[in-house]
Amino acid sequence: MKRRTLLLGSALLPAVAARADTWPSKPIRLIVPLAPGATADIVARLFADELSKALGQTVVVDNKTGAGGTIAIAEAARAAPDGYTVALVSQGTQVFNIGLYKNPGYDPLKNFTTLAISGGVSNVLIVHPANPAKTVADLLAQARAKSGEYTYSSGGVGTSHHMSGVLLELRTGLKLQHVPYRATPAGIMAVVNGEVQMGLFNTPTVLGQIRSGGLKALAVTSEKRSTLLPDLPTMIEAGVKDYVVDTWMGFAAPAGVPDAVVARLNAELNRIAYLPPIREKMQAQGIEALPPGPPVAAQKVVKDDLDLWLPIIKASGASAE
Repeated sequence: MKRRTLLLGSALLPAVAARADTWPSKPIRLIVPLAPGATADIVARLFADELSKALGQTVVVDNKTGAGGTIAIAEAARAAPDGYTVALVSQGTQVFNIGLYKNPGYDPLKNFTTLAISGGVSNVLIVHPANPAKTVADLLAQARAKSGEYTYSSGGVGTSHHMSGVLLELRTGLKLQHVPYRATPAGIMAVVNGEVQMGLFNTPTVLGQIRSGGLKALAVTSEKRSTLLPDLPTMIEAGVKDYVVDTWMGFAAPAGVPDAVVARLNAELNRIAYLPPIREKMQAQGIEALPPGPPVAAQKVVKDDLDLWLPIIKASGASAE
């Protein structure tokens, strides 16, 4: 029986290899957990177009919204591991959701092979222009004087805006009041209108208002300075030790996709991210191309972020349910 099993296993190997060699022989579905027109959706479509050219098969964008992206990503996790389903993933779907939902419907490490981490965007600490704070230290002094009453807005529970505020509390010992809004634009307008004292939003979403004087920016949350606001210090430079929120987006496939297919997708996604026209269009959306790397490096980004953020989310008591 053991010999028959071995023979059967060895007989299947050429078939698996053949499937990888002939891939792709039909269109590929790219599941995007966002509505059409969202910043990451725009970038996903740029990649889909270039991937279609490279692979000789149409890459069809399938937008699925709801439950913070868990509906879409859970569907991707259940898809056949044949290389014909890929998902746009992010720090939000693969990290924050795991801490915010009791049962998101997937495990980002067990159910997925992360193909590439393709782009990143910083958040920026913003206040109303009339706020006298000129530095992060000034703002922290204001918040300490109003402990528990100093407010910050977000586009909803579990967003990077929310988690940026949670991390600020943990790194400084401050007690802030989180005011979640139904969507990012409403959260930003709350700062513009003076409904809340501050916000920590994705840089591209507030760049126009910062440049026009409608908002005052004090620092970016990324490890390095943003190319969009190069004169602004990072939070670490501004004196907040160990404070980094680097929001990223990338691509993943269901676990079990043949290695040859994973390698091809990784190579193409890395190449596409550094095509000059694609980089320019990504930067126009406020997203910077990240250094290319193999799938194992991309998977490590997810694991390291889970190790960092799950205890933070648990300590905050934040929940999306």
